[in-house]
Amino acid sequence: MECFTRLEALIDTGSADAVEEARALLKHLSAGSRATFDAADEFLIELMTLAFLVEAGLEAFHNPARRLARLRLSRLKLLLP
Repeated sequence: MECFTRLEALIDTGSADAVEEARALLKHLSAGSRATFDAADEFLIELMTLAFLVEAGLEAFHNPARRLARLRLSRLKLLLP
């Protein structure tokens, strides 16, 4: 899905604008089940954490935060048909 490709790119960006764009993309995807909604919410939390770390300049934590965001995104991919 092109949506997931865009979400992967947003993880690489890691900015506050990326969080808002991801929220807009996920609004349509998470309209299904409660599990999908929860997975999308967890992904957004990880992306917000990443954006905070990037803006705070805490470079040592960028890669672990990106890894967690990608993990949450892969969980979301598994939940969607």
